[in-house]
Amino acid sequence: MTKSSATITTIGLDADDTLWHNETVFHFTEGRFKDLLAPYAAPEALTEHLIAVERRNLRRYGYGIKGFTLSMLETALEITDHRLPASAVASILEFGRDMLDHPVEPLDGVAETLAALAADYRLVLITKGDLMDQEQKLARSGLGDHFSGVEIVSEKTAETYRRVFARHGTAAGEGAMVGNSLRSDVIPALEAGHFGIHIPYPLVWALEHAEPPAASPFFAKLDAIAELPGWLTGRRG
Repeated sequence: MTKSSATITTIGLDADDTLWHNETVFHFTEGRFKDLLAPYAAPEALTEHLIAVERRNLRRYGYGIKGFTLSMLETALEITDHRLPASAVASILEFGRDMLDHPVEPLDGVAETLAALAADYRLVLITKGDLMDQEQKLARSGLGDHFSGVEIVSEKTAETYRRVFARHGTAAGEGAMVGNSLRSDVIPALEAGHFGIHIPYPLVWALEHAEPPAASPFFAKLDAIAELPGWLTGRRG
């Protein structure tokens, strides 16, 4: 990556699959959902149908577990031609409750890295999803004290990042957004004039796929969050 002369003062961090495990919970629940609907549809067909329903529902329900649960219900009703047994409805609702109650498990090295970064940078959590769910996950994670600000947004766009970083006193080129999603965390942050740092997670939701902007001098890819302090030090050097 070509170094920029800009001085990074503020680091925005995504939450799900950047600070703590999230997609693994969705992946496990989708497996339970496929098992439940196995008498009605093949796993591949069910996955395609669920993704299509999730895509059309984003504008209605937004991101998060509650929207996913409603999308599972809609998918099940459509797959069964609205003959879904009441017991199956109850099971899907139970899947959603289990997801909401699932323990928050920080990724390796997150707590130590945040503590190190907070000494030199303004840290802002920037996440999308259901307000109550994200607030509760942050509280259960034990990581909240590292952040000077928390921003829970309905969508991550270039305008979102311009607004959020400006609200925290960060001019263009002085912010870095760190996350696992190229589509939501990296590309719109670059479009807003800030750095985009991609730290991949093993599982990626189908609606978050995007091609890496490898040609941008403001883009970097790291293997783990523990590499972030060293990358920042290298830029200053």
